[in-house]
Amino acid sequence: MPSSLINAIQVHAYGNADQLKLERIPTPEPQAGEVLVRVHAAGVNPGDWKVREGWAKDFLPPTLPYVPGADLAGVVTKVGPGVTAFHPGQEVFGRSSHGSYAEYSIAPASTLALKPRTLSFDEAATVPVGATTAWQGLFEYGNLQPGQSVLILGGAGGVGLFAVQFARRIGARVISTTSTGHMDFVRELGAETVIDYTQAHALDDLQDVDLIFDTVGGEALEVAWLTLKQSGTLVSIADQPDEATALERGVYCAAPFLTQVSTELLNLLAHQIDNGQIKVAIAASFSLSEAAKAQKLSQRGHGSGRIILHIAEEA
Repeated sequence: MPSSLINAIQVHAYGNADQLKLERIPTPEPQAGEVLVRVHAAGVNPGDWKVREGWAKDFLPPTLPYVPGADLAGVVTKVGPGVTAFHPGQEVFGRSSHGSYAEYSIAPASTLALKPRTLSFDEAATVPVGATTAWQGLFEYGNLQPGQSVLILGGAGGVGLFAVQFARRIGARVISTTSTGHMDFVRELGAETVIDYTQAHALDDLQDVDLIFDTVGGEALEVAWLTLKQSGTLVSIADQPDEATALERGVYCAAPFLTQVSTELLNLLAHQIDNGQIKVAIAASFSLSEAAKAQKLSQRGHGSGRIILHIAEEA
């Protein structure tokens, strides 16, 4: 069992990465339906630094101070009342409700699953939020069907790499943008057409795409609009699509949505991973004390895979 105090990153005020402080805090106690996890690795998502900078303070504000992070992989230490699906000693992965940048964290049992047996803890921590976001964006919001074409903006990132693979597996025609150095990586994931977005007029020859799945936003999304067919679908996790443009083109838009991690989907993903159907990728690894460096790298973007914090040694 953990001692009464654990190491964790805390944010006391909105601001830059210097707000990430390594501190000693009380060990959280699982309540009804919750699980205490010894965190071996935590994923570093773009949402983490966006919350730190105050992007969510008007609609989903954290209570300051807070522990950042959502993705985790580790070992069950204790379960709260009513939890029967997990027991101490099990290796799990999923989404924390109390922040994963810590030696121990709390997660609802409903957002955990047994870790894929073929993955390390570090690898497993890249999966929950990124893969779930890709799945829900493509299929629940984008309604992607076999034979349709999908343009994935940012196919090398922590969400895009899963989106490319999911779309290819159902038989969609997959087109993806990435930078020059990651084109082979995205092609190996299953993209039929890989476009170097650093080249001028990169999307000029692309048209009548059924679905755009945007993980980048900004200018990339503005340019991509022109590739979408009339009455097509645009799903963005990075920007609020322009309503006037959508109305003009008869496009259905799904604005940034809240990813809903579930045991059911995590089990499906674990099965596909263990069967070699889905690949994962770590872009960079940092220690817990290097959380600021990790978020700065995430904020710069342009990587391939997910950044992780390696917190505990493997058993």
